[in-house]
Amino acid sequence: MTAATTGPDPSRPVRVLLVDDQHLVRTGFRVILEVEDDIEVVGEAADGERAVTMARATRPDVVLMDVEMPVLDGLAATRRITADAGPDGPAVLILTTFDRDDYLFAALRAGASGFLLKNGTPEELIDAVRVVARGDGLIAPALTRRVIASFARPGGAAGTPHRPAAGPPPAELTPREHEVLELLARGDSNAEIAAALHLGEATVKTHVSRVLAKLGLRDRVQAVVFAYEHGVVRPGG
Repeated sequence: MTAATTGPDPSRPVRVLLVDDQHLVRTGFRVILEVEDDIEVVGEAADGERAVTMARATRPDVVLMDVEMPVLDGLAATRRITADAGPDGPAVLILTTFDRDDYLFAALRAGASGFLLKNGTPEELIDAVRVVARGDGLIAPALTRRVIASFARPGGAAGTPHRPAAGPPPAELTPREHEVLELLARGDSNAEIAAALHLGEATVKTHVSRVLAKLGLRDRVQAVVFAYEHGVVRPGG
């Protein structure tokens, strides 16, 4: 089973690795998360290099990752963690004080499944961990609008190259799955996709899971990146 389709075993707690160079911040996150019966903190790291090592050793479901750290920054560490494990590896949730588009898009290209700002509430953090653990991408709502808007501009997404026009569906996808991928790239929810395609939400959920699994993607956020980078949808279209 892949993280893109099922997430961790629901009968056990979500295993979380905390990565931040500030000890007090890590302690705060631990206190917030370990109050929850379904979340377990399995380790802490103060730099990206240590995070890569601990991710291999502890096999968490979610890595809560800071961006600016010594030795190896969080973006480079995310690239290494996601490259090591592939779609079956941990979901990386970036949590930073810096509301910067270059960090946001670099994190998505590196394979992060979520991006939140540290000015959120404890409830938002707990919910985010659960969301990315079950294989759904998550970006703070205001940032989500910026992601779609940037990809929708020709040459957008902070310099990420795009093909100029929509291309044929990836060979792995059926025509229906290609339609679902196009709507995912537009930022539609399962309910909106169901309405557009005249399908039930359960059917849409199945199609989304198959799209992610066939393309080796972990979540909906990565599906947006894939769709624009591979010409499935047209920037500005």
